[in-house]
Amino acid sequence: MNARRSKRALWIATAAIPAMLLTGCSGDDAGAEGGDGAAIELTLAHSYTEDQPQHRCGAQVIADEVAAADVGLDVEIFSSSQLGGDADRIASVASGDIDIDIQGASALGALYEPISVLDAAYAFDDAEHLAAFMASDEAKPVLEAFEEQTGVHVIDAWSAGARQFTANKAIREPADLEGLRVRFPGSPQFLINAKALGAAATEVAYEELYLALQQGTADGQENPITNIDSQNLAEVQDYLSLTSHQLNTNLLIVGPVWNELNGEQQDALSAAVETAVAEVTSCVEEDEAAKLDEWRAGGEWEIVDDVDVDAFREQAVAYLEENLDDDSLEVFQAIRTTAN
Repeated sequence: MNARRSKRALWIATAAIPAMLLTGCSGDDAGAEGGDGAAIELTLAHSYTEDQPQHRCGAQVIADEVAAADVGLDVEIFSSSQLGGDADRIASVASGDIDIDIQGASALGALYEPISVLDAAYAFDDAEHLAAFMASDEAKPVLEAFEEQTGVHVIDAWSAGARQFTANKAIREPADLEGLRVRFPGSPQFLINAKALGAAATEVAYEELYLALQQGTADGQENPITNIDSQNLAEVQDYLSLTSHQLNTNLLIVGPVWNELNGEQQDALSAAVETAVAEVTSCVEEDEAAKLDEWRAGGEWEIVDDVDVDAFREQAVAYLEENLDDDSLEVFQAIRTTAN
């Protein structure tokens, strides 16, 4: 057990003694502060750089809002995969070694497959649709089943932008993907998305993407605008096609420490995440708009706006409804019922 965990265990044990002696106190209020007034220190880990919206408008906002709430919580952030890659961090959240993490739905699907459907092609129309789903009764079955299966609680989710195609040809309709080797992440949901969209998926590590495109190992790829920018893909690709075929969904997850917090602390953490969701959504929209304006002015890309999104959506939705298994199909259909 590390020093931070030892401190927490001592804090909980100290807090429990007076709590047991007070017969008139609610269990929800137990543990609000330790015998020495020490705050609970929470670790928040993620894989993003400090320049990306998920950190500066998300994780940092959560830490600041929690501190301002003054409910006996402190949040320490570990960015850029300092505490391990996605799979390692998910396991650490489940075991309680990391308290809070920012994870993609597809990565969480390794623990409970139906939750990965939040990353399905054209599941969500936009960030507002994601927010509406997360606030709806339709979201409860999959989130509660995920928590029952893993012991990990989902606080909320935000959109890190829609995913777009790049290639050395314009992609305006599904037929334009024929014959192209398009890099998709290797998770099952992304590979299903590739088939749904009509693409031939090739698996390349994200860190090797630039080189794969430069050398022709892959003909194209798909990512949000912020990732396309950070990878400098305009240097090795000619066309950016705005298909917006998948919302890049991040879930805010918390491990067993959630049940160590009292009601006031849970509310403060949830409120901080809610603020961060709104901030990230705005930051992503602003960053993407500014980058597209810069690219249009500079001529680094030919930006393809006249994509037949309806054709892509109709094909993808039909494929997913035919090929998702029962539990995953229920999640997909629940998401679509919350669309405007």
